[in-house]
Amino acid sequence: MMGQVMQTLDTLATAPGGFGAGRADPPATIGGAIPDGGASPLLFVGSAADWPDTASLAEVRLVRTLPPLRAADYIRKTATLDIIWLAAAETIEGETLGDICAAAGERGCSLICETTLVALDRLVAAIPAALDVQFLVDADPTDRLVALAAARRTRHGILHDIARDDAMERIDRLQEEVARISRLLGDLAGQRGGLPGTPIGFASRAEELTDYVGQVRAPARDFAAMPRSFIPEERTLDRQRAKAVRRMLRQRRMREQYFPADLFADPAWDMLLDLYAARLERQPVSVSSLCIAAAVPATTALRWIKTMTDAGLFLREDDPHDGRRIFIALAEGASDALGRYFEALEE
Repeated sequence: MMGQVMQTLDTLATAPGGFGAGRADPPATIGGAIPDGGASPLLFVGSAADWPDTASLAEVRLVRTLPPLRAADYIRKTATLDIIWLAAAETIEGETLGDICAAAGERGCSLICETTLVALDRLVAAIPAALDVQFLVDADPTDRLVALAAARRTRHGILHDIARDDAMERIDRLQEEVARISRLLGDLAGQRGGLPGTPIGFASRAEELTDYVGQVRAPARDFAAMPRSFIPEERTLDRQRAKAVRRMLRQRRMREQYFPADLFADPAWDMLLDLYAARLERQPVSVSSLCIAAAVPATTALRWIKTMTDAGLFLREDDPHDGRRIFIALAEGASDALGRYFEALEE
């Protein structure tokens, strides 16, 4: 199937009147491989030369290619769009980008945003959280297919495969793995008893007292008068715990010096640890910084951030000093679970 599509692309690029012969826009359908009725209409905002050839495999129908300044008006006038693809989104002026996002929200369109890691924080803050958006950073063809599959799923619920090559098989495995992890994370967020398999700790003081009703007990002691040197300060304990978490992260990165990095790729856990250490250190964490901490390609890290946010483990927080940036923080439930986890390790 891939060979047929690429052969058709070559024919179109060299044929008289083809999009390789001076046309402003690529054809509405690529090679006629996908019937219009089953494909998701897509608007490509950017240069026609940047349109990814393999996008046809994700069952999309390119409606038109437009420059950013004309995109918002076109979106509002077209009722059949499903997906809006922003190429080189970091080059779009802030006001124009805001207008495109507003139009996408009005039409209920999904957004695919290609950008650089340097500009990622600004774009994440500029695009409303209510929009369904897939971010791509230095993406390869498989990343683009995954983003398109996710965008189509939001609108249609079911993705009909039209090719079963290695790339599509990889997409299927990624989708299944993300769904499985999302369910596990959702279960974790809903638990109050800590991580599965974590040893049960001591009962609370209130629970202890209920076991001895009617029995003689020593009076409650007030330790507030103890010498200060015997009272561990909360900040000191937090700093010690943060050092232990950072040491664990360093140990995880050291493995990459001796084994392939993707052999131990675990971005969800790496991001949880990084955010937990930052919380203990009272330090904010930007989106780009968290992507680096995940130790996987930025596009993969962004998908995990979205999954963890949807599961209620991560929170988006506005930067009070810079409206062009947001921070990612741990939700209270995730922080409590990590706290109990490290307490269990220290026993």
